[in-house]
Amino acid sequence: MTNIQGTPKGDIQEKIQQEVEDARSVCDIKGSNSPECAAAWDAVEELRAEASHKRQTKPKNSFEQYCDDNPDAIECRVYDE
Repeated sequence: MTNIQGTPKGDIQEKIQQEVEDARSVCDIKGSNSPECAAAWDAVEELRAEASHKRQTKPKNSFEQYCDDNPDAIECRVYDE
């Protein structure tokens, strides 16, 4: 499995492409029904899922970051109705 924590978005796409090539190579050598082939394609799917997740998360604005850093600030208090 490949670690992509802290990887810039463009690098994730490059890593996915590399993993696809590796998976095809493994499947050609070991056979399409081999456990190694399945594991290689699992790694590809994990990378694709991570890339999708990163696209869906929106970056925090400066106020949200401020409230994360200062949860007790008056501006950041949340009151239940």
